[in-house]
Amino acid sequence: MTTAAQEWAEAAEQHLLDEALKLAPIHGWTRRTVTLAGQALGMSQGETELLLPHGAADLAALLSRRHDDRALAALADVHASNLKIRERIRRAVEARLDAAAPDEPALRRWMGFLALPQNLPLGSRLAWESADHLWRWAGDTATDENHYSKRAILAGILSAAMTIRMTQGRQEALAFVDRRIEDVMRFEKWKATTTFRPSQWLNAAAEHLGRTRYGG
Repeated sequence: MTTAAQEWAEAAEQHLLDEALKLAPIHGWTRRTVTLAGQALGMSQGETELLLPHGAADLAALLSRRHDDRALAALADVHASNLKIRERIRRAVEARLDAAAPDEPALRRWMGFLALPQNLPLGSRLAWESADHLWRWAGDTATDENHYSKRAILAGILSAAMTIRMTQGRQEALAFVDRRIEDVMRFEKWKATTTFRPSQWLNAAAEHLGRTRYGG
């Protein structure tokens, strides 16, 4: 794809997303929303499917990545290196929650869409992407098992905080984030005083199960 064609496709995707955000509160994240969004832009069914071959799933991914970009833009003037690690993560999650807030009517249906069994892998992947962006902003350079554990933990915190934001409000969501960060910090301090390593635990568990099954 040429640069001009790629730029057109990316702009068209964002226009489709803009239209979908108007339609989703009524129609949900569905094939109908995709079709109507394309029609609103004067696109044929073929053009819409070319841009969004996976339909509503592609739209869901576009929204998550738009919110990621919006959060990182809000954090651009924040110098993470001047903050303690817990402050960095708190600030990052707060920015990500606020980035999604303007789209709340459609976001409720978006969350319901990703909660469907067939969409759980997509929801997990998007939460991981968001967590990865936030950790990189925070200055994380880990390449060992901590790289994965940090993102898995933050993805879980972020997903739960977004649900609380939807149901109980921003203040309760941030209070939840503060509690979870405190829990994680206590756990990290405990790990630092022990020889605990997740990989060691998994290896030991696998060895135990092997002995149980095959004897020896």
